[in-house]
Amino acid sequence: MKNFIKKYPFYVFIAGLAVLLLAQQKIVMPLVYEVIKSDLFLVDSQDKASQLPISTHLTEIAFMHCNKYIKSELPSELSIAFPEKPINAWSLGNYQYVINAEISINDNTSSNVRTKKYACRITYNDGDNQKGINDSDNWTIDGISGLDNVE
Repeated sequence: MKNFIKKYPFYVFIAGLAVLLLAQQKIVMPLVYEVIKSDLFLVDSQDKASQLPISTHLTEIAFMHCNKYIKSELPSELSIAFPEKPINAWSLGNYQYVINAEISINDNTSSNVRTKKYACRITYNDGDNQKGINDSDNWTIDGISGLDNVE
């Protein structure tokens, strides 16, 4: 057997590759398809995802919490102004939102006002229970982009 492997390494490689591909096709992929068909990853909530921008009371509150978080993270010497509404807001489903908005920033040393666009991904943690919707402890900021160079 050792002589065969040393004598024909290319054929052994091809045979091994064929066995791996066959195992993936006949064993691994059917298992993956069964897991996909199951309800293993199904999250059942009243908040449905939307591919189009939406405006609901939840997106407005998410926008408010994103702004509150941004204000707390930026230096206090900056003067910050937020618009009344975001540019766009999307529901990702299961009370997860992406907020796209602008912020006006003035560093108080000059009259130069900069406008920056940002995106905020935020999640409401209590799901269908909306009693604590105004409490910022019930929201999680998953990420903010676009405000990296604000100082």
